[in-house]
Amino acid sequence: MLLRMSTLLLKTLREEPADAEVPSHRLLLRAGFIRRAAPGGYTWLPLGKLVLDRVTAVVREEMAAAGGQEVSFPSLLPRDPYEVSGRWTEYGDDIFTLTDRRGAEHLLAPTHEEMFTLLVQDMTGSYRDFPLVLFQVQTKFRDEARPRGGLLRGREFLMKDAYSFDLSDDGLAEAYQRMRTAYRKVFARLGLEHTIVSAVSGAMGGSASEEFLATSEVGEDTFVGCTSCSYAANTEAVTTPAPVVAETPGVPLVVHDTPDTPTIASLVEHANSHRLGGRDDWTAADTLKNVVVTVHHPGREPELLAIGVPGDREVDLKRLDAALAPATATLFDDFASRPDLVKGYIGPQGIGIRYLADPRVATGTAWLTGANEPGRHATGVVAGRDFTPDGTIEAAEVRAGDPCPACDGGELTIRRGIEIGHIFQLGRRYTDAFKVDVLGADGKPVRPTMGSYGIGLSRAVAAIAEQHHDDRGLLWPSSVAPADVHVVAAGKDGQVEAALTLGATLARAGLRVLVDDRPNVSAGVKFTDAELIGVPRAVVVGRRLAEGYVELRDRRSGTRQEVPLVDIAGVITTAVG
Repeated sequence: MLLRMSTLLLKTLREEPADAEVPSHRLLLRAGFIRRAAPGGYTWLPLGKLVLDRVTAVVREEMAAAGGQEVSFPSLLPRDPYEVSGRWTEYGDDIFTLTDRRGAEHLLAPTHEEMFTLLVQDMTGSYRDFPLVLFQVQTKFRDEARPRGGLLRGREFLMKDAYSFDLSDDGLAEAYQRMRTAYRKVFARLGLEHTIVSAVSGAMGGSASEEFLATSEVGEDTFVGCTSCSYAANTEAVTTPAPVVAETPGVPLVVHDTPDTPTIASLVEHANSHRLGGRDDWTAADTLKNVVVTVHHPGREPELLAIGVPGDREVDLKRLDAALAPATATLFDDFASRPDLVKGYIGPQGIGIRYLADPRVATGTAWLTGANEPGRHATGVVAGRDFTPDGTIEAAEVRAGDPCPACDGGELTIRRGIEIGHIFQLGRRYTDAFKVDVLGADGKPVRPTMGSYGIGLSRAVAAIAEQHHDDRGLLWPSSVAPADVHVVAAGKDGQVEAALTLGATLARAGLRVLVDDRPNVSAGVKFTDAELIGVPRAVVVGRRLAEGYVELRDRRSGTRQEVPLVDIAGVITTAVG
């Protein structure tokens, strides 16, 4: 491959784009890899498309090596299969839907579980057809409320999704591990530092699931690790060890006048200054905060729900949504319509709506909490004696230093990451929905079980850019760079001709070559653009050309060396491997 910048559709930017929020977004725009076409939608320009194609090629190779067979479905799909699975309703406003001229309803596919299941139902019939792994590379669509971060969260994105079909749970477990191993190989080849964490399945369904998170400060996902063991989980999937309470405290429930104490801070100050319950050592952790939310169920009327958490914690709405999926929750604020819910003074005792509590609110624990009357709180409110939650829920914020749920003595650390892959053991949710049965070896019907394995390809490009850049521009790993070498003609016309000749020689040697042969562009601008574009190696055809030397620059290390022109092809070919 030989690309000439004099004819390449490329426009680099000197100024930071005003609407770019994260480094990958800024750099991919400035270096001419992508261009905004619509909110959450981007045009891939020639250099960007080269990177995307190389990322996709790596994924395809590893999927094939893991036994996958590639197919391709349309993105425009009929409503009926998604009605059968229940996901037409579950997805709610997150999907794009449309009606054709005949009145039939369709959606732009967010994922393709239903279609893969129907394909297997149509084309298999015997145990001899299994195990089976199918995958595709396809454009997906999500109606994001607020697209942001450039390629990190768009409304249209490229994805590889794979699905395994097995006739036993053991077979599913084996397929899942093969794909897990393949994913580790993919991300190692892409140069992505990542962590595998336990995750929640959400609208996908199924049991076990894990995310592959590329470490990044701009990542939208937070995940935890342990200081003592190998535990790692998305904060949405973190479980809370429940306290062990020996016996129900013998303290009575006493209601106190606590005027002007609608917040936890004001309540604690009042409790200590007035020695409520005979104590002056109250802390926020001794109080029980009760937060009312409106739960929006797909296809059903909203309901009010109260969440009880220790007062030193906030309700994490992302964790709450994960726990309630496919429903979502918003904070309730229309207290005038519910005078029984006294804002700032709500308690769980006798509450008139469904009440779910944090695992720390265990039977036998005693709390300072609202008395359900204006300006009044109660001490000695004991879980299991004075109130019984309708269940537990993991909705409280996770904090650094929290105890590890997987070991004794370990503490949680918190980091941020970009989700670049997600794998699920779906089980039989979809084969049950579509009643997929095949003939087993014993002549009896067997229902296949499924795994689902996704990689965001366009997001992976952004994640690589997030992890591989400096203050001058991009630093592409060799495996995905748009070219192996960037030849810069840094002088007069004769050097431009020499640069083109050298570029052709390198291309014949099997290298991917980008030549900056632009006329009337200064050497300084060319060098700046070369650093911005981020090809791993640059060859400068400059002042020592007459002596038979060119300069080889390494973009990542910044090292420079003079190399005889006759040797440069061999040097670069060896370096590229």
